Amino acid sequence: MTIDWVHFTPQAALAGGVLIGLAAAAFILLNGRIAGISGILGGLLRPVRGDIGWRVAFLAGLIAAPIVYGLFATLPEVTVDAGAGTLVAAGLLVGVGTRYGAGCTSGHGVCGISRMSPRSLVATAAFMFAGFVTVYLVRHVLN
Repeated sequence: MTIDWVHFTPQAALAGGVLIGLAAAAFILLNGRIAGISGILGGLLRPVRGDIGWRVAFLAGLIAAPIVYGLFATLPEVTVDAGAGTLVAAGLLVGVGTRYGAGCTSGHGVCGISRMSPRSLVATAAFMFAGFVTVYLVRHVLN
């Protein structure tokens, strides 16, 4: 394994992590809600009156942010080495996993761990372990 020193950007990663942490903290302090994407999106599938606006605004912000960023800076090149079928299957597996895990990586990994939630600590460890195993299998066993 080697490090791609050209694309190694610890300052940008640190800044991004700080911004995500501050946004998640502000969201819970100001709204009393966890900034878990699957829960926010899932709440739109079973809408409750008076609970739709902030969810739509949050998700619209996730879509608009890279568009606005692209107006002022060059977006990084994205290369996806998977077919449409693989991406659909992966998306469905992630969706099912977030329902069984009662949350996603943003809810458990960012917000849950910062609150020292035992459930989130176990869920994040399970996410990471599953990711390690999947990468190992795909890159070293199935190749």
